Amino acid sequence: MLDIPDRSSLLQQLQATLDAMPPVAAMGIRIAACDHESLCLQAPLGVNVNDKGNAFGGSLASVMTLAGWALVSMRLSASGRDAEVYVADSSIRYRSPVYADLVATARAAPDQDWAAFLALFDKRGRARLTVHARVDGGAAELEGRFVALARG
Repeated sequence: MLDIPDRSSLLQQLQATLDAMPPVAAMGIRIAACDHESLCLQAPLGVNVNDKGNAFGGSLASVMTLAGWALVSMRLSASGRDAEVYVADSSIRYRSPVYADLVATARAAPDQDWAAFLALFDKRGRARLTVHARVDGGAAELEGRFVALARG
């Protein structure tokens, strides 16, 4: 299990960062869950709906991208590293419409290693990690590479 001395405080800070971004705040995105391997974000359908009455594709892309960003940011913060995290690139598959609140869960890709990511970050001041995110039920999936850069 990831040792997070003050997990509640860390998640509150992460939520405050999300809330400070106007587009994210408008989408109503909240941290729904987090554990050693994954981070889950939720957004209400009501403010992320398209003309067909289902989830707007741009909202699905955003909530999955932000789940990946938040996961990497949280793991870096929890390990005491001060970094800026950016999405370098991503690909998305939309499989079916979503008619409920958007719930996206992100986790490191199976071939990725957090310890190696952190060791490279410590050595070079930058590192990349591939993250998989998916909307509940597999309605949409994202594979993204996230880059962490040391601040300062």
